Amino acid sequence: MAKVLVVYLSNSGTTERMAGYVAEGVRIAGQEAEVKKTSEIANAGDLAGYDAYIFGCPTYHLDMPASFASLLDAAAQCGLEGKAGGAFSPRAHPSSGGGGAAERVFEIMESKLRMKMAELGPFDVMADVVEGLEGVRACQEYGKAVAEMVG
Repeated sequence: MAKVLVVYLSNSGTTERMAGYVAEGVRIAGQEAEVKKTSEIANAGDLAGYDAYIFGCPTYHLDMPASFASLLDAAAQCGLEGKAGGAFSPRAHPSSGGGGAAERVFEIMESKLRMKMAELGPFDVMADVVEGLEGVRACQEYGKAVAEMVG
């Protein structure tokens, strides 16, 4: 069974709920999912030992929060090259950009960390959709897709 780490930053709780639903999708695919807040990652060693990584954070000012960029810097020290990955983000307003923070995180994971990223691309959804059945299923499908990359 492959191990998938879902790491998230959440201020309002929306990204945290998304992380939980994404992790459910990983488990539906038959893989092990561990969910951690960014505050639980003290150093690069806390990111080691997983087969796939799914990172999520909210979209602020069309980008990721600065503290999440620090997590990606730590991830760059872990040797994640070739590992499966995905990125997700909620956003509060439709004009806040097509891919929101997920797009930027996805790009960094792919280009700087040299990870094998989900063919679905970055997963971005309006925050108010997350609580509905459509949002839950979309999050689960994203987690399932990343898990199937290593299963």
